Amino acid sequence: MEKIKLDCNAPGARLDVFISDNCGREYSRSFYKRLITNGMVTVNGKAASKAGLVLEKGDVIEVTLPEPENSDNIPQDIPLDIVYEDSDLLVINKPQGMVVHPAAGHHEGTLVNALLAHCGEDLSDINGVIRPGIVHRIDKDTSGLMLACKNNETHLALADMLSRHEIVREYRALVYGVISEERGTIDAPIGRSSSDRKKMAVIKDGKPAVTHFTVIKRYAEATDVLLRLETGRTHQIRVHMGYIGHPVLGDPVYSSRRAKYGLEGQALHSCSVTFTHPRTGEEMHFEAPLPEYYIEATKSLTPL
Repeated sequence: MEKIKLDCNAPGARLDVFISDNCGREYSRSFYKRLITNGMVTVNGKAASKAGLVLEKGDVIEVTLPEPENSDNIPQDIPLDIVYEDSDLLVINKPQGMVVHPAAGHHEGTLVNALLAHCGEDLSDINGVIRPGIVHRIDKDTSGLMLACKNNETHLALADMLSRHEIVREYRALVYGVISEERGTIDAPIGRSSSDRKKMAVIKDGKPAVTHFTVIKRYAEATDVLLRLETGRTHQIRVHMGYIGHPVLGDPVYSSRRAKYGLEGQALHSCSVTFTHPRTGEEMHFEAPLPEYYIEATKSLTPL
C-alpha cells in the first residue's frame, strides 16, 4: 500500500477537500471520503473522525492508498447502441435488462463488459476497475440514455456537473393510477428504508431529492408522464412516484403486487440528456425513442 504524507498549509479546509486537492486528481473526493470512513486517513497520528473535519495549520495528514483491486472484468463483444461518441465520452442507449457494471450475480454481460471491448483501455478509472468509464448509473430494468467517460478529466467534469444539477436528465414513465394535475414537483428526502435495507424510501433525515413531472397522456388505469430529475438519488423516480401514490408500472420492488401489463421490469425510460461538453463547451442534447417494451405496455392500457 502507498502512503502519502501531507502538511496542512490551508487552515480552515475540509479534510476530504484538502486531500483530494493534494493527493492527485486521479481519484474523486468520494473515493477519499471512503478512505476516511475506512480509517485509512490519519491527522496528527490519529484516525480521522469525519470527512468534514476542519484542518488547522501544521496538521500532519497521512493517507493510505489501497492496492488496486483485482478485476475479473473481461471485454465482451456485446452490441452497444451508441448515440454519440468522441475522444472524451460516449452517450449510450442502454436496453432494459442490462446491468451497468459487474456485481454479485452479474459478472458478465454488463455494460462495462461491452465498453471494455469497444474502448479498450480508453475508459476513466476514477470509480476503480469494477466501474471503468461509469460516471452515473441507471437501474438494470430502466432503459435509455446514460453517459460513459473515456478519461478522468472528462469524468471529473461531468461528475461535478451532476453534483451541481447542470446535467438535465428526462425520463418517461408509465405509472399506476390517473394523475389529476397537469404537472407537479415532488420534493421529498430519500434514504435507506428502515424496514427493508434493500429498498429506498422517503425519510425525514434522507438526502434532498427533487423530481418534476408533466402528464403526457392519461389511461383508465395509468398515466404516461415525463419526469425531470433535479437530483439523482438511488431509485429516485421509483420512490417518489410511489410516495405520491403512483408507482411505476411493472416495478418489481415498489409495486410488486400490482398487475404487470406484460412488463418484465419497470416502465421507465431515460429519454433525453442535455449537458455542456467539458472540453468544447458545446451544448449537447440527445434523445432516445421509446423502446418496444414501453410501447407494447401502452397497448395493454385502456384509452380514456
